[in-house]
Amino acid sequence: MPRRTAAEGSDRVSLKHDVFRAVFTVLSATGAHRLTGPRFRGTGAILMLHHVRPWRERAFAPNRLLEVTPDFLDAVLCRCRAIGLDLVAMDQVPGRLADAEGTPFVALTFDDGYRDTLDEALPVLRRHGAPATVYVTPGFADRTAPLWWLDLEEAVERLARIEVDLGEGPEVLAAASPGDKTAAFERIYWALRTGPEERLRSTIAALAARAGVDSLGSVAALCLDWDGIRRLAADPLVTIGAHTMTHPMLAKHPPEVARDEMEQSRRVIEDAIGRPVVHFAYPVGDPGSAGSREFRAATEMGFVTAVTTRPGMLFPEHAAIPTALPRVSLNGNFQSVDQFDVLMSGLPFWLWNRGRRVNAA
Repeated sequence: MPRRTAAEGSDRVSLKHDVFRAVFTVLSATGAHRLTGPRFRGTGAILMLHHVRPWRERAFAPNRLLEVTPDFLDAVLCRCRAIGLDLVAMDQVPGRLADAEGTPFVALTFDDGYRDTLDEALPVLRRHGAPATVYVTPGFADRTAPLWWLDLEEAVERLARIEVDLGEGPEVLAAASPGDKTAAFERIYWALRTGPEERLRSTIAALAARAGVDSLGSVAALCLDWDGIRRLAADPLVTIGAHTMTHPMLAKHPPEVARDEMEQSRRVIEDAIGRPVVHFAYPVGDPGSAGSREFRAATEMGFVTAVTTRPGMLFPEHAAIPTALPRVSLNGNFQSVDQFDVLMSGLPFWLWNRGRRVNAA
């Protein structure tokens, strides 16, 4: 069998996402999702968010999918209430999954522990009485772990010409215009994302250094410190979960490293906030970052739930695998209530998962 190059692998991943975006856009424009009925909706959904902040207009924004505006979050919560969805905490999800006849529900989750979760998202949650789980990475709170995907964005933004080795020899990428920068970011991101994490981190660190990016300064500017996390944890609407120590793609590391990242993050967070941590989120969370080995480890460690980034609705069958739960991403590129309705129909995920209710292999 011929060996697939990094470029071919990244092209395949990008193509899959492009097809999903195209299907999603067609459904949103035609309203075909309204004809599907309850078959694909399941019993509920876990919504995944990262940044919640006012939009700053810019031509080059490759990580825009990771941020939504406070107004959109407010509109989503209004829509959830309007269509009869209960807003529940992750503590309630296992019981809700076991009750197939119960009211459909939504659970809100926020990854990484950003300042805007406290400053921008929490006021919206309070207006709606909406509980949420925030998955914290201690390395971000300590300012010792980089936000590598944002470092890559900042490096590409600053450089007009990029010399890089993505595992197949040196190459030069144009990065003078916003279009060039977007293409360069996609090329670098997917080629590195599908390969060894050590190469990803070292390559991006070198690019960031070359571009004069203050990597840990960015972490300090964007992420909550421990005082901020304790303030967040003090709100009765908020549950704090674990998200590893340094945000690695766990499946790419030896089992002892992965387990230490998971267990140590829980211990550090529990010491900081003074309460048990029973919910976990796998960093990156796709099949290349978390699989059956990690799902078993989370179960053995006693986590009550653990969430992936695999897209999907929740069904009663998920009650048997609470450490391999899918989520529905609130994507910053699709910020309208009509598009949210497409997601909550479940049809895009039925297509993505090729008719499978559970995708946890």
